[in-house]
Amino acid sequence: MYELKYLAAYLLASLSGNANAASVTKILQSVGVEVDAARVETVCKELDGKDVQALIAAGKSKVGSVAAAAAPAAATTAAAPAAAAAAPAKKVEEKKEESDDDMGMGLFD
Repeated sequence: MYELKYLAAYLLASLSGNANAASVTKILQSVGVEVDAARVETVCKELDGKDVQALIAAGKSKVGSVAAAAAPAAATTAAAPAAAAAAPAKKVEEKKEESDDDMGMGLFD
């Protein structure tokens, strides 16, 4: 598994139509990333000749199915704070105690 910064640099390079190891390395170095040439080569080799837009679309469909499965859990989690907010809040009045921290004397009096 490669880090997302290498993938992001590849995607940026692909926007220019020049997605190769040299352009990915140049992008990463321009933002101060220490480049691992082996990882750059791996990303370029794995994605070479593939339609990036199609890969993104396929990924979105996979993420969408996971999000749909998680939606019922999110709905129940969101309902709990809403129920708590609906309950009338009781005002708790704190008694202010008069404090004589210095008891009439200062530290340097």
